[in-house]
Amino acid sequence: MSKNPADVHPSEARGRAQMKGLSGYYTGHTVLIYDTDGNHLDSTTITSYDKMALRIEVQALPSVFSSGAGCRVLIMTSPSPCEYQGRALREGTRLYIAMYQGQEKESRGAERYKINSSAVIENLVCDGRAYPLLAPLEITLVNISKSGVRFRAPLNSLSDGDRFQMRMKISDSDKLLIADVINHHDIDEQTSEYGCQFLIGSERVV
Repeated sequence: MSKNPADVHPSEARGRAQMKGLSGYYTGHTVLIYDTDGNHLDSTTITSYDKMALRIEVQALPSVFSSGAGCRVLIMTSPSPCEYQGRALREGTRLYIAMYQGQEKESRGAERYKINSSAVIENLVCDGRAYPLLAPLEITLVNISKSGVRFRAPLNSLSDGDRFQMRMKISDSDKLLIADVINHHDIDEQTSEYGCQFLIGSERVV
């Protein structure tokens, strides 16, 4: 039974409009799954997206999840991820994550989630053009959120203000993200740690 429009909270209405407006855009994307405490449990692929039921079907769910268990997810859209709260659902052999009210979490003060994964920086971006590095820069991700990422790389590999394209290999798919270096500090004589902000929205990069 559908809700009377007068009974829908404005934030829920906005969330539903955002989700429905995405159509099937999430299908094929990688999703990082966290428990309600922010612990990274699994990474998988979205096989379909039901914009009416406001839920995604996924290839796998963490075995520790019972049906209805709360979770947090980062959907690896480009050039920046989308962050949602939801609950895990098991219906026979089909696995879903239903979004709470279809409401995307606010990017302001986005929570950072730990992730132990590798990635590679292939290009620097300037004035909308991508310029390949002489050699791809291998990095190790430390944490990630809807608004940014922190990683470790060889000492002084990048400078504050650099914009770059980062390719993440998660699950069975590659994801290309765009970010700006905000700050960095040296961990030791060989390694620097970089705090970066994703480019929010879309930018044409050639």
